[in-house]
Amino acid sequence: MTDAWRDPETGLLDDDYFRVTLPTRVAAARRVLRPLTVVVLTVLEQGPDGTRWCPPPLANAVGRGLTDLLREADVPCRLANGGFGLILEQTAEDGAVWTVERFRRSLAEERPDDITLWAGVASYPTHGLDAEDLLDAAQRAFYDAREWGRTRIEVATSEPSESW
Repeated sequence: MTDAWRDPETGLLDDDYFRVTLPTRVAAARRVLRPLTVVVLTVLEQGPDGTRWCPPPLANAVGRGLTDLLREADVPCRLANGGFGLILEQTAEDGAVWTVERFRRSLAEERPDDITLWAGVASYPTHGLDAEDLLDAAQRAFYDAREWGRTRIEVATSEPSESW
């Protein structure tokens, strides 16, 4: 894979790759009638002034952790907003929640600092039938998770959230 599609800080594929690949992966899931899940997540640590942020060493640890945890068929990406997007092949929402939880636990072992992880999970066909609907549902779930203030993995609902 060319470096043009890679995030220099994490080595993961970038936002452009995520947005180009997602519709193709959803179409393939539809053709073979298999689930596919989109996860939008961010990992932050408490800064010295009390703000939460994702410094380069943490972003790098997230990239390594996702690469080590996920299967070859899965797609971990660094999004333009500094968060992360995952495309999990042949994975329903419950499998995605377990995957994100395993990632959270492994990251907590490596970096026991005060880390917050927020994730939104949306699955085809439950939460959307095309890439745009799935990504919107995952983002709504992400914003719902963020409202809790502490680590949370939120699964999308069938209806749009009022906070979105």
